[in-house]
Amino acid sequence: MKSVHIVAAASLATCAQAFVPVHQQQHVRSAPLSVSQLEPPTLAAAGSNSDDRTPLRQGSYVALITPMTPTGAIDLQQLRALLQFHLQAGTDGLCILGTTGEAAVMTMAERKAVLDVAVEEVKGKIPILVGTGTIDPEHVKEQTLQAIDCGCDASLVVTPYYVKPPQRALIKHFETMADLGLPVCIYNVPGRTGVDFLPENIAQVAGHPNIVAVKEATGDVSRVAQIQDACEKNGFKRDELLLLSGDDGTTDEFVIQGGHGCISVTANVAPSAMHQLMMAALKKDIDEVKRINAPLANLHQDEFIEANPIPIKWAVKRIGQIDCSYLRPPLDELAPEFQGTVESALRDAGLI
Repeated sequence: MKSVHIVAAASLATCAQAFVPVHQQQHVRSAPLSVSQLEPPTLAAAGSNSDDRTPLRQGSYVALITPMTPTGAIDLQQLRALLQFHLQAGTDGLCILGTTGEAAVMTMAERKAVLDVAVEEVKGKIPILVGTGTIDPEHVKEQTLQAIDCGCDASLVVTPYYVKPPQRALIKHFETMADLGLPVCIYNVPGRTGVDFLPENIAQVAGHPNIVAVKEATGDVSRVAQIQDACEKNGFKRDELLLLSGDDGTTDEFVIQGGHGCISVTANVAPSAMHQLMMAALKKDIDEVKRINAPLANLHQDEFIEANPIPIKWAVKRIGQIDCSYLRPPLDELAPEFQGTVESALRDAGLI
């Protein structure tokens, strides 16, 4: 598997100086938390360690929620506590500012505050993978450059949603973002984006030194072999890309079939169990996989009883890890009629 330590410091500096975000001249959404209220960054979080990257690795990455106050402000102290919770539980990697983290409704200042806290708490201990994907490539660049400056280890870039780019455009998009210098994990989730980046075209970009992983969220475990076969056909190693499942319900089989781990919503409430599940699946210990996964089966399903991250944020509150399950509009807190279902799933998993 290729190294993810590829860094082009000089070109990054040039990019950062030359790039002028388009939306800086346009309307910016007002935030419930002003910049002056955010915790000031430390020197370590301001980019001084940006070239000291922790490679992405096998195992369980948590698709982390973003804790908020009842008024919708980001609760940075509870974020720190969540990060320490995952370190102690054995979570193998951190995926922040993704769909589960409500990144689509955050300002750049809020994103920076979250990234700074993550770097301060876990830098060098577990990989920090940060969602920088969106519909507009200029915003993807802006968010990726911010992640570089803050000292993150890799970017999670989703296929541009709604506009349904053709495959050739997806290839160009991911190569362009990888050229910025931060290792890229391609995020393929056609159920949300309306576009499927096909295995044979994923393999077309596998040779880029900064394209290092794929989060495959189709729920189709045959994608593991399809991507690996396509990479091999193109002259790359079968394990050229780190393959991470983005579907909790099929994660165990995904890894047994040759994948390398998961980016998990379930890991928000069951981080130790998800780590153990991935270790057993990597060893192809089928009996152990079944033993660990059986109590989690209902949770894998019921955490999506409403749109993610509505149920999982309520579940994190229910197990006592956060004080509030507020979600910013257009989402809302879990409807009362579904709370009993999620609570039952948590009880089945031995979490309450």
